Parts: sequence; structure tokens; C-alpha cells
Amino acid sequence: MKITDFKVFVVANPPPHNGGLYWIFVKLVTDNGIEGVGEVYSIPFRAPVARKMVEDVCERFLIGADPFHIERLWRLVYSAGYTQRSDLSVMGVLSGVETACWDIVGKSVGKPVYELLGGRVHERLRSYTYIYPDPPDDLRGYTDPDIAASRALEYAKLGFTALKFDPVGPYTVYDPRQLSLEALDRAERVTAAIREAVGSKCDLLFGTHGQMTAASALRLAQRIEKYDPLWFEEPVPPENVDEMARVARQTSIPVATGERVAGKYDFARILKAQAASILQMAIGRVGGILEAKKIAGMAEAYYAQIAPHLYCGPIEGAANVQVDTCSPNFLIQESIETWGGFHAEILKRPMRWEDGYIIPPTEPGIGVELNEEVAEANPYTGDALHLDMAREPL
Repeated sequence: MKITDFKVFVVANPPPHNGGLYWIFVKLVTDNGIEGVGEVYSIPFRAPVARKMVEDVCERFLIGADPFHIERLWRLVYSAGYTQRSDLSVMGVLSGVETACWDIVGKSVGKPVYELLGGRVHERLRSYTYIYPDPPDDLRGYTDPDIAASRALEYAKLGFTALKFDPVGPYTVYDPRQLSLEALDRAERVTAAIREAVGSKCDLLFGTHGQMTAASALRLAQRIEKYDPLWFEEPVPPENVDEMARVARQTSIPVATGERVAGKYDFARILKAQAASILQMAIGRVGGILEAKKIAGMAEAYYAQIAPHLYCGPIEGAANVQVDTCSPNFLIQESIETWGGFHAEILKRPMRWEDGYIIPPTEPGIGVELNEEVAEANPYTGDALHLDMAREPL
């Protein structure tokens, strides 16, 4: 079997843009007609450049390749240009094409990918969502305690048993910073209100974005420990593992990280430094399905758990589910609410979500099919990035 063709889709995600402004999907086609799809997460360049990056890798490494030879393909792309470093753009492209290869492999043998990576461990997967504001443009939903608590209760009634929120404020290109007393007070009040609203029905996931120095993160941790969050996410940026470890040592709240980390080598450094006990690899960026499974195995040896990150489209979500299902140390999976709206429309058959849990698919490959008609009908034509940071210091 050989890969003979590919196609890249850059799809606009309509308002309220939950999951990013646009998604990048790649389809591979083999000489016997089997197709596989993958997703590339958040290349930090404009969409036409990102598309060209994916096309370049496909042209140089995928055409003529055997999709079963995933390890060889991985090393070729990872080492291209004498790099052998976890460059997030390269790793994002590699993740997308690697996932598409696994989709082909699973379909060719008639098995879900998780059955090829050790087999099903979990019959269903606990999921969580961010607390998104309603209406979407009412940003008070992030910082107003009463509004946040009301929204949290609505999600709890849907069946969610864990909710994530970030009341700290914007993340900027000048982070990390020392939070003001006003910001610390606001974060504590929002956390207290949500805990009072949901009681012990929901875990609280403190989902910050590296806004703080270690000293500031510890000041905040002292305030919110009494509300017993399940984790403190990216308390500092991922660039300084030692400072993240300092936070982890001095708070009882488990530290989680991984959205902006790629590859087994970087995750190994996190584990060795004891900087986090919950790993949030994004499979559309980390290096793909097999790389994520290797990281999950390393984490298991450290008694760390995995909670794959998801802020993109449902193809990456489906890849996450494959790794979750066959990993004994799976903790929880991020959802974009209940996988409805455009996240459902872009698939021929939506993800199954029931009462707070994702039901792993039994279909071969990654278990979902891209609706190419919908993808083609929603091209992204803007010049903004999938995500961006505030450009002025606070």
C-alpha cells in the first residue's frame, strides 16, 4: 500500500468560534482507495502559509510512502532540515499526517486505532468543557462571579462533572507577570462562586494560560486551594520547567500542562522535574497518536495522568479519544461543550457524548469521517491566527 494523493482543508469555524477561528485538516489517499484524515493544531502563521507547510511535508514525505511505516515517517519529518527539535509548527504538521496514517491503518485492518495500541481500557471517557459565556460576546461570563456561577450550573445540569475556567484575565506577549490584588481577588471570587453553585457535583479546573510568574501563581494558589480544584493549568509559561516545578512543590493543587508542549523529549523533562502530574498533550501538535501514547506510557511510570487538550476541531478530538481509550492513566478529556453545532456538522456522524461522557467509537480508524462538502463550503479567508495573545503589557 502506498500514499498517492493528499488534500488540505483550511476551514472557517463560524461564530462563536469555540475551538478557534479555523481548523486545518489533511486527507491522505492510498493506491487502493483508502482515505485517512488528521488535524493540524494552531500553526502560528497565516492560513495560506500554514496550508503550504502541510502541502510541503506531504509532497516531500508522504507521496509514495507506506502508511504503516509510521515510525520511519515520524523520524523523517522530525529530522528534516537537520532539526530534531520539537518545533511546534513542524510537530503540528507531523501530527496531522501521522493521525491520517493511523486512520488508514485502522481502516485497512478493520479496527479502531485504540485496538492497535493495546486495546480498549475504558468503556466511556469522562469529559469537561470550558465555561463559555452566553451570549458569546458577553465577556463578563469569564470574570463576573454570579454570571460564571450561573453558567457553571447550566453545564452541570447537562451532565458535566468537571468545568474549566480562567478568571485571571488576558494572556499577553509580555507574560509572565505579577497579578494585581484586584486580579487575585477577582479570581478567588469567581472560584468561590462556582464552587458554591455546583457543590461537590463538579471538579473545578483552574484553566489559566501561563499569565503568572511562579511567585504570583503561588499567591493565587494560596487563595484558591480551599476550593479544591482538580488542577492548576499552566500556572507559568511552559518555557521554564524549573519554575513550574517550584509551583508544583509549593501547592496542594495538582499542576497540569501540555497544550504548548510537543514531543516525548519535552514531556520527559516535565516529568523528571516533577513540574506537573497531569499532562495535557494536544494530539494535533504533540507529534501524533503514537507519540501521545508513548508520552502516556512515560507518565504512567511517574504515576502521572493524561488529560488531552482540545481547542480545535473534532478530528483532533477523535484522535484524542483513541489514545484515551487505550491508556490506563487517562483522567479526563476536554470537550468543546457537547460536540454540537459546527463540531457536529463538519463530521458525517458526530461524536457521541452522553451525560458527561464521550463514548469511544467502534468504527475502524479514528472513528469519524470528515464531511468534505461542509469543509469546502466554509473556507477560511481571513488573515488572523487560530489563536493570538494581547500585544500590550497589563
